[in-house]
Amino acid sequence: MIISGLAFYLFSIIAVVAAVMVISARNPVHSVLYLIVVFFNSAALFVLMGAEFLALILVIVYVGAVAVLFLFVVMMLDIDFTELREGFLRYLPIGLVIGLILLVELFVVIGAWAFASDAANQIAAPAPPADQVDNTLALGRLLYTDYAYLFQAAGMILLVAMIGAIVLTLRHRPDTKRQRVAEQVARRPDEVLDVRKVNPGEGI
Repeated sequence: MIISGLAFYLFSIIAVVAAVMVISARNPVHSVLYLIVVFFNSAALFVLMGAEFLALILVIVYVGAVAVLFLFVVMMLDIDFTELREGFLRYLPIGLVIGLILLVELFVVIGAWAFASDAANQIAAPAPPADQVDNTLALGRLLYTDYAYLFQAAGMILLVAMIGAIVLTLRHRPDTKRQRVAEQVARRPDEVLDVRKVNPGEGI
């Protein structure tokens, strides 16, 4: 019990410190690396809670795919960080207003927070045996029955995010040569062919 408690505090402190570094690091690449640290420590917390399936999903999906995708997108955008810092003061009032609104919403949620009347009984209730309902089966039943529509909505949001990432990285540069199939099909032979009569012993 003492070891699990120490492990909980260790992973929690590392996750909180790394989360603060995600939003405070000046280099976006460093922010993504700190985000990976947050994911790993969150997965360790899930393991301590007995939710090993969520821990594996967090490592495989978020660390192996989402965080790496963020890292490649940030590196491919080739952002001029000096130019971004120059416009920081211009957008500071808008950022402060949005931050104040989020802070008020956070206090409203915390102030209205209340535990359910049977929360203590549910916490003390024994978990079903692993041979009857395992973690993956219980999660699948919950997602595809009670929260099926919300699960589909989350999938649509991820699809929109993926399309947005593709649009951000797909930039049309004027000096890049691209294939235009319609123009190639519409060409006539007299536009692309030059027939010359070469006499014997003469070059072109």
